[in-house]
Amino acid sequence: MSDQQPPAQNLSPQHLLTLYEITGVMNASLEFDQALDNIIESVMKVTKAQRGFLMIADETQEELRVLVARGMDGKTIEEEGYSTTIVKQVVATQQPLLTNNAQFDTRYQAGQSIIMRGLRAILCAPMATKGRLVGVLYVDTSMRSGNFSQADRDLLSAVAGQAAIALENARLYTVAVEKGRLERELQMAREIQESLLPRQMPQVAHYQVAARWESAREVAGDFYDAFELGEDRFGVVIADVSDKGAPAALFMAVARTMIRAHSFAGLSAIDTVSRTNDLILDDADSGMFVTVYHSVFESNGRSVHVNAGHNPPIYYRAKAKELFFMSRGGRAVGWFPENPLHQTDMQLEPGDLLVYYTDGVTEAQSTKGEFFGEDRLAEIIQRCVDYSPQALIDEIVKAVDLFAKGMPPFDDQTLVIVRYTG
Repeated sequence: MSDQQPPAQNLSPQHLLTLYEITGVMNASLEFDQALDNIIESVMKVTKAQRGFLMIADETQEELRVLVARGMDGKTIEEEGYSTTIVKQVVATQQPLLTNNAQFDTRYQAGQSIIMRGLRAILCAPMATKGRLVGVLYVDTSMRSGNFSQADRDLLSAVAGQAAIALENARLYTVAVEKGRLERELQMAREIQESLLPRQMPQVAHYQVAARWESAREVAGDFYDAFELGEDRFGVVIADVSDKGAPAALFMAVARTMIRAHSFAGLSAIDTVSRTNDLILDDADSGMFVTVYHSVFESNGRSVHVNAGHNPPIYYRAKAKELFFMSRGGRAVGWFPENPLHQTDMQLEPGDLLVYYTDGVTEAQSTKGEFFGEDRLAEIIQRCVDYSPQALIDEIVKAVDLFAKGMPPFDDQTLVIVRYTG
């Protein structure tokens, strides 16, 4: 065909009218499966063949997969028995091919399928658009059913070109619909995840509590929680799941629910984290884990703290006017059985401050590849230590955003600040 005019230019007025009509049929639906049916029905009508096959090429264009196989009565037939030799040549040359003597045509070595099925006439055309092979249309007839003409070849070639466009449009439509569905589902997942965060901070005497949560993606692996445990006690949790995206969000919801349930059941802070670790190991086989820091505060300033592999909070001791990091300890929840946790007991003094954070804060990167780091975080806390917890969070966020300006979000960012007013 390389030395001939484009197929549509070789068509008679009657064939052009036929092409116009079947193009309308092929493009009548953007549903991919319906588009396939429309195309093969049009091809069978145009060629009056006994069998028709529509094959789709993979991304490498090296393999073809039969999506539709129809007989002349419109019923589905088995997907095998066509001439692979002819199909391979059409794929290689991306030119239509016609033979009316398949049994003895010296250009093709008659294969088993040609001989066994008594095939006489075979017509095959590539479906291509913008230089990319989409698939192949193949029709054949047995010895008793007559021949295909050169006009049939040109018409099928023109139909194949329109079929490629119809299939590509249907594919793009399917992709767009699926993308829209996923975006809606992710938006719903984010709304559900946000609903799991506390709507207000605990109202326990002598304390001020503030928090901020910001996901790097549609959904986050970070979470925090703050909940009252009676009139004079409340718990705080900050955590970071090892993975990201939807799986991490689901894992986060499970961990959050377990920690809350155990806390409300009256378990101590260390037993709450330990029991959550054991249950996640028993029930989850995802390979994910979650770092957790859990604290319980009493109105008189007493507090207990348990670290399961999380970034240690920064503690500002007002009386001494000094900062230090809380102790590290334990392993991430859901990682190993018999987690070696330990509990830290503290007596807070008026003005004392605890700043919890996830590594999305300290590992935020500048355009030079530097990390924001714990030292910068500590400097901001020291400088703004008299701010309210919410104002201090705002200062930290502003500093991190300025430091990482021009860089995409590295990770989810979560902050919780607790001040004991005494």
